[in-house]
Amino acid sequence: MRRFFAKAVRMRLSLGAGWRKTDKFCYLCRRMRASVKKIYASFGPDALVAFWLGVWWVCNLFQAGLTELANDEAYYHLFAERLAWGYFDHPPVTALLVWLGERLFGGELGVRFFFTLLQPLYLWVLWRLVRPAGAQRRDATLYVMICAATLMLQLYGFIAVPDGPLLFSAALFLWSFRNFAERRRGAWIWMGAAMALMAYSKYHGALVVLFALAANPRLLRRPGLYASGAVAALLLIPHLVWQYEHDWASFVYHLSSRNATFRVNYVTEFLANMLVVFNPFFVPLYVQAWRKTRVASRGALWRTLKLLPVAFIGFFLLSSLRGYVQPQWVIVAAFGLIALLFDYARRHPRTRRYVMRAGAVTLALMALVRLVMIFNPLGIRFEVFDNRESYGAIAAEAGERPVVFRHGYAVAAKYIFYTGGEAYCQPNIRYRTHQWQFRDDDDRFTGREVLVECPTPTEADTTGRIRTLRMANGRSFSWFVDPAFHPVRRVSIAIDGLPGRVAAGDTLHLALRVENPYPYAVEVGDSVQLSMLWKHGRFRVEEFVLPQRLTLPAAGATACDVRFVVPQQLAGERFDVGFALRREGYTNWYNGKALPVEVAPLR
Repeated sequence: MRRFFAKAVRMRLSLGAGWRKTDKFCYLCRRMRASVKKIYASFGPDALVAFWLGVWWVCNLFQAGLTELANDEAYYHLFAERLAWGYFDHPPVTALLVWLGERLFGGELGVRFFFTLLQPLYLWVLWRLVRPAGAQRRDATLYVMICAATLMLQLYGFIAVPDGPLLFSAALFLWSFRNFAERRRGAWIWMGAAMALMAYSKYHGALVVLFALAANPRLLRRPGLYASGAVAALLLIPHLVWQYEHDWASFVYHLSSRNATFRVNYVTEFLANMLVVFNPFFVPLYVQAWRKTRVASRGALWRTLKLLPVAFIGFFLLSSLRGYVQPQWVIVAAFGLIALLFDYARRHPRTRRYVMRAGAVTLALMALVRLVMIFNPLGIRFEVFDNRESYGAIAAEAGERPVVFRHGYAVAAKYIFYTGGEAYCQPNIRYRTHQWQFRDDDDRFTGREVLVECPTPTEADTTGRIRTLRMANGRSFSWFVDPAFHPVRRVSIAIDGLPGRVAAGDTLHLALRVENPYPYAVEVGDSVQLSMLWKHGRFRVEEFVLPQRLTLPAAGATACDVRFVVPQQLAGERFDVGFALRREGYTNWYNGKALPVEVAPLR
């Protein structure tokens, strides 16, 4: 009995010690929570904005490292492999940031790291621009909520695309533009530097400058404005030299090559995208805030912020009449929308309450979307899912052989990123050209056995030459094996005698000069054919194979004459006309420069 009571006492003492430890832990937790609350309550409006932008950045950082690359991100990773002052699609800042990030981290996080940093920086600059003089904590939370609930900013806060650098440089431009308008000393120099940085980030920065001046035309009288432009032009010389050396490829592409025939769905899809990316819960409020906010006497900055949304959306709405417009092209409009809604909502309590509640719902939905982008529990087939498995399957078939992709410039880049294999993407006359045309990858494959992507075979294919596999992303990949690859991409065909206007039924007598830079001869007439290309817009291509037979000597030139009768199907349109060397299974682009030709309509 005595032994029993002793044991009970020991158990009680032991439990008491455990209880005391538990109480102590709970006490410490309560103290810590109270300390955190006290510190948070001590934040002023600026510190509060900085805190929540920091939280957002940490979320973006995790998202960047745990989400697979989108197509364009892989393409820009390709840019970063060879730093230059320009690229086919874009200026160099995006490539530089990817290159820097990959020197610090590997994988997806390396590609995206510096892009995650840009978002809190440009949102902080915008806050300082629109911050009211007597700002309170509730103003800070309202501002952050509006920013976070702008759906476009959620996505473009962590992916590696030019829009992040554009927003950062645009914020710096707005800051310097305000200072310039207020005649602050040295502002014109910083404004010139900001304009140059916008141009190095994305060409849409020119619209920011144009619309800022349109909102403040009196500034055109200021000599400092033109001095600022001179600073920008001076800083842009390396990029302009690159453009000159590459036949102004970027400007030609953006100003003309993206044009297409009118389609109603281009317009309707653009309007639907605007409704989504700027948050359908907020769109009526944006309209109301824009209508009710008076900015005439509030300075150049606010006049610019009010014009930006209307100008950007209106400009690209008109652009949708001649081609597809991607929703992120209007992303700078977000600055104006955020500023106007913030200014309006802080002065109208009912609107503020609605913004906070609708914003909270938006953030909850975005949290789910972000989790889906990481884990994909629904098995969605999209470009940020199943890349390793899909391209790994192609790599398993390729082995040590390079892969020549048909037209997926981003697909080829993803193959390189996720497998480390060798690849090249052929420019495709039925789609577009791209940065691959400035690379020598296909030259390095000369004489080697390669896998060539080709269209999926039909039932009529009885050769057994073409094979197909089904990838994890749901797409098919068809290919054949070329035992000795010999590219013809850099063969140049110059045209003489092509008039600028022709009519259906006209017989054209053209003189061609063909230069072959390769160290091997090219036989035209059998496996390689001469074709005449008539391209209208982005997608319509009329291709005519000519019965021409000639030998292109190695590292030499030759001349030939061709006869072509203009068919009736070309009547009534404008075309870019050129010649190409066509090989079965391979895509082609113009070999040499295309010339503009108008075909008269039928009478």
